[in-house]
Amino acid sequence: MTTLLSIALLIGAYLLGSIPSAYLFARWRKGIDIRRYGSGTVSGSMIWEHVSKPGIVLVGVFDVCKAVAATWLGYQISLPMAVAAGLMAAIGHNWPIFLRFIGGRGLGLFLGMCLVLFPWGCVWILASLILGRVISRDSAPWAMAAMLGFPLFVLWMGQPAAFVWGSVGMLCLTIAKRLEGNQRHLPDNRAERRRVLLYRVFLDRDIRSWEEWVHRTPATTQT
Repeated sequence: MTTLLSIALLIGAYLLGSIPSAYLFARWRKGIDIRRYGSGTVSGSMIWEHVSKPGIVLVGVFDVCKAVAATWLGYQISLPMAVAAGLMAAIGHNWPIFLRFIGGRGLGLFLGMCLVLFPWGCVWILASLILGRVISRDSAPWAMAAMLGFPLFVLWMGQPAAFVWGSVGMLCLTIAKRLEGNQRHLPDNRAERRRVLLYRVFLDRDIRSWEEWVHRTPATTQT
């Protein structure tokens, strides 16, 4: 019975994570497909840039709550299940079945996991995002730095092994999503391909200019 419950919880966590709040909000508020604007991610940051700045609060809270619910339910079984359920919600958010697996980046879901299991993790992640916005307006490199250091921070804070491995899972999901780039095609030229992959990992985009990247529209976006 516990095994069946765990499997059902993981499937439910993925489906819950797959609910594309940013996509739905953009459709409701402006009638647009947010995947065709800016970075193409189904995220609060693109809501901020292209739909409604106050809207980021509604979208962000909903995304955090998706992971809070999944993680809390998993915690009723065990800590490892809490971590697994939270990560499954993040996988659903990053690769949602409802949008042909084109989703967000998962930071809001990681915040939700941390709210339940390790509140200091929220401080770590949010501090990096705020610093990035204040210093350069571009929080993507700061977010990557925060995720790279997160497992060490969790370990240093003496967290249980299950959450240490969970933090490694968060980092792996972040790198995988950035490299995948929401199914954007890579250049045929090998040197250009390497350059784009490096940009994706460290800058979360395919070009150097943050301004040009986040302000793309259907009229300027090339697929």
